[in-house]
Amino acid sequence: MLHFKHSSVIDAPVEVVWKFHERPDILHLLTPPWQPVQVVRREGGLGEGAITEFRLFLGPLPLTWLAQHTECEKYRLFTDKQISGPFETWVHRHEFEPEEGKTRLTDDIAYSMPGGDGVELVSGWLIQVQLEAMFRYRHYITKRECEKKLDMPGSI
Repeated sequence: MLHFKHSSVIDAPVEVVWKFHERPDILHLLTPPWQPVQVVRREGGLGEGAITEFRLFLGPLPLTWLAQHTECEKYRLFTDKQISGPFETWVHRHEFEPEEGKTRLTDDIAYSMPGGDGVELVSGWLIQVQLEAMFRYRHYITKRECEKKLDMPGSI
């Protein structure tokens, strides 16, 4: 089992950061432009049982990834788990922690790859590099959008 964790502080209250993640276009916003990913469907928002289906492209080959939210505590966390897709297992926990009027946003992922330890040993570093780039981008967008909302008159 491999593990990835990325955390950053957003200069906005937890409620603002959480509501940003509730946006219907959130997956489009948070997908880096270099990633060949399409959101096929999204049902149920952040709530427990919500389903998201993605189409990934490995070269010219499309691959379907289906994820379901398995837990949700408003303004605190939500977790999505791969139902079917490219990994043997994938559990992604999104945590929102208040810190003196700001929010610590943490993405914590536990995953394993098909083929077991040998495959993970050979290609695990590449997945880690890709995850680091993707979550650096996601947190940059989240920070930009949530902090921008605070600069607007009448915002929280």
